[in-house]
Amino acid sequence: MFEYEMQKIRQAELTREAAEEHRAAEARKARRERRSGDHEIEGRVNRQRKFRLVRAA
Repeated sequence: MFEYEMQKIRQAELTREAAEEHRAAEARKARRERRSGDHEIEGRVNRQRKFRLVRAA
């Protein structure tokens, strides 16, 4: 009976670990998609331009 209980505990631990890895992979995928900009409807708001202001003559 003890081995059976230990097996169930180990199985629950492995299930939790797998769920954590799955959530981490989803977060990485979402971060990658957010960075790529391909899925944005309106585009980036905070776009930095090198020559934003032009000097007056």
